[in-house]
Amino acid sequence: MQPLKYLAGFPPHLQDKVRALIDQGRLGTVLAERYGQAHAIRNDGQLYEYVQQLKDRHLRKAVPLGKVVYDGKLQVMKHALGTHTAISRVHGGRLRASREIRIASVFRDAPADFLRMIVVHELAHLKEAEHDKAFYQLCTHMEPDYHQLEFDLRLYLTQLELVRLQDGGGGGTGG
Repeated sequence: MQPLKYLAGFPPHLQDKVRALIDQGRLGTVLAERYGQAHAIRNDGQLYEYVQQLKDRHLRKAVPLGKVVYDGKLQVMKHALGTHTAISRVHGGRLRASREIRIASVFRDAPADFLRMIVVHELAHLKEAEHDKAFYQLCTHMEPDYHQLEFDLRLYLTQLELVRLQDGGGGGTGG
């Protein structure tokens, strides 16, 4: 029985259902049927605009964003699908803080719903640092289907890994 690393914390009965889909060769088909819509956000400028629109809609009073980029160095295997950072720099005699969001490059080609989910996740960190109840309440406020999308994203990552292993690329999962 193969381990499902992206689903390790989920109950065995869910993992068994996923294994059955994998054994039938249907996981990719099920995901494609449910999440066939791609997005057109191809570059960092478009990504910044997309994130800013979501921020303006849900978190108007949150700190401004200085930078939003796709990052090819984020390692999905190390559970970093996106990051948020506060960078402080000395500017003249003052300390200036800038917030950055980096999204793993795998989302450049992922379905639109998964990009929205990861952006919502990173935006929620502007208000809530920890992955606690308040954090997930904010995520579901911004994206009501957040938890289903997070689960299905894990299925998507599992499918990407299966395809990569079948193609003979057993290396790490980078963006």
